[in-house]
Amino acid sequence: MDAPPPILTQKHFGEASAFAPENLLREARRQKGLGGGAVPDVCVLDPDGDIVRQARAAGLARRDPDWACYHTELWRMSHDGLDLGVVPCAVGASFAVLVAEQLFAAGCRLLVSVTSSGQLVELRPPPYFILIGKALRDEGTSYHYLPPSEFSVLAPGLAQAMDGAFDGLRVPVERGATWTTDAPFRETPSAIAAMKAKGLLAVEMEAAALYAFAGARQKPVICFAHVTNQMAQIEGDFEKGEGDGSVDALTVIAAAAHAVTKAVVTSKADLIS
Repeated sequence: MDAPPPILTQKHFGEASAFAPENLLREARRQKGLGGGAVPDVCVLDPDGDIVRQARAAGLARRDPDWACYHTELWRMSHDGLDLGVVPCAVGASFAVLVAEQLFAAGCRLLVSVTSSGQLVELRPPPYFILIGKALRDEGTSYHYLPPSEFSVLAPGLAQAMDGAFDGLRVPVERGATWTTDAPFRETPSAIAAMKAKGLLAVEMEAAALYAFAGARQKPVICFAHVTNQMAQIEGDFEKGEGDGSVDALTVIAAAAHAVTKAVVTSKADLIS
């Protein structure tokens, strides 16, 4: 009988990691001579970098000089009464979780990811958003955080906090499940058909890992799929909307963050379990 693949063995989920994000940040600050200031309460993963590019072009974002990550920059900006810390271009499951670990170690209290996604089910013409309730674990990172299962899920408390959060927005926000893959250029017709048969609405590269991290580490993370394309199977694909989609993305991010704040203040809700 064949042995199980290494990705499914020797994970010891209840054991703390020897390599901790707090220690990495400590050494990076020492080496670079950085201060130890906290990041904003609300942080954003912006895999395509559109939010940061547009904000910088308008003079609305400034680089955080004390962000100690070796691999990324964090940009501070304000929107709709929120102070945001935005990390651009952290694409893929492992990179997203690498950054998420460090953001929470540096003081983040809510992380929102908005990732460009390919349409599987034609709910409406792109672009639009999907609040990801669960994501198929077709990537590797999630299996280091939680035992094997088909899906990673949005914490029920956060899902409840999102009820009504997007009512009245001009931006369409659907709810549903997505397919998280590590290999976007291996989205074969047969694989796509199988994912559609499961009722998955879009394909992206981060949500399953981020939700597994969130569940294992008890951190509040909300993932949105920004459905912008049909995997370049038609001419004129990947049109995201105003400001390369950043205007609508910030509207959705702000609505989600305000809904979480309201839930905490009004009901003392447990948002991470």
